[in-house]
Amino acid sequence: RCEKTARWQRNPFLHLDQGGAVMAYYIWIDGSGENMRGKTRTLLRKPNSVGDLPEWNYDGSSTNQSTGENSDVLLKPVAFYRDPFRGGDNILVMCETLCPDGTPHPTNKRSACKEKMDLVSEHRPWFGIEQEYTMFASNGVHPYCWPENGYPGPQGPYYCGVGANRCMAER
Repeated sequence: RCEKTARWQRNPFLHLDQGGAVMAYYIWIDGSGENMRGKTRTLLRKPNSVGDLPEWNYDGSSTNQSTGENSDVLLKPVAFYRDPFRGGDNILVMCETLCPDGTPHPTNKRSACKEKMDLVSEHRPWFGIEQEYTMFASNGVHPYCWPENGYPGPQGPYYCGVGANRCMAER
């Protein structure tokens, strides 16, 4: 057996017969506005649409979304996708958070965004993700070509810069 086999490939529990059940991993953004949370619910059959997914809840006092009193936060499924980690018919369920009365939770930024997007849906906006990378010098401490003691000059000349003295190791 090869020792370089990835840990998930060696996990025999990922390939157990689920008897037609589906593991639905509900995912939401917590009170920080940055961290994702999630928990798994077993469904007796594969859903065909978001409407087939039940709402769920969790204790918001553990996720910085409520105090100890009346701490339930509702999870409303808004989309689901095949789970690439668990495979099979298992799914990842993207959720928005709601207060116990069904109104959007104060930390739910998706609701306000969707409301605005629905108003301009005929415009079909595009979104992109800007990926930035930092190469480190061989010492593993400083970014490549930065001075070892201190910082380089202001961003101006480097941002979208041109020339060997501005853009080190750029392709």
